[in-house]
Amino acid sequence: MDLLSLLRERRLLAIVRGGHAESVLETVLTLADAGVSLIEVSLTSERALDAISRARTTLGPETVIGAGTVVTAQDARDARAAGAEFIVTPGLGAGALEAQHVSLPTVVGALTPSEVIAAQAVGAEAVKLFPASAMGGPAYLRDLRAPFPTTPFVPVGGVDVESGRRYLELGAAAIGVGSPLIKDAADGGDLTALRERARTFLQIAAEAGR
Repeated sequence: MDLLSLLRERRLLAIVRGGHAESVLETVLTLADAGVSLIEVSLTSERALDAISRARTTLGPETVIGAGTVVTAQDARDARAAGAEFIVTPGLGAGALEAQHVSLPTVVGALTPSEVIAAQAVGAEAVKLFPASAMGGPAYLRDLRAPFPTTPFVPVGGVDVESGRRYLELGAAAIGVGSPLIKDAADGGDLTALRERARTFLQIAAEAGR
């Protein structure tokens, strides 16, 4: 799978994190039904591996499911066994290295220029700029792209509608959106409202791809 091409084509990575196992799965399925086709399930979610496995069994190949918050080597191995098609890490560590070892495409978290260089050195398909909001949001991406003009960045952390649009305008490969999109859906919240939010973010992604 060419993860980088998918990120650049689809422009939106939904990040699902929740404390209610069935709601986590229902959130993933609802996002897919709404047209979101790149979805990360955080391993901090209740029964995250089960949600990944069941979603992978239920959904067709158009929907690509990955595991997020992969920290340890065992996390990466467990995610692969559950059917995760890509890995997202909060930083460079054992989880990222093991994902590379087992041939899973990886988005590695980084914040500083040194961390960006390190993430690229281990073969990350893209760099998760995290937490993007902590360094000034879109303005920080603009500054980073001066020394790293070809690096595929995926800003994550506090990405809402307004900042998401700006990140994409500034050249982000895609945006990773968690709470502003998911809100309480993965904890048993309103799935109809989730669909509406998904449509909004998909529209931003579509406009950025024109």
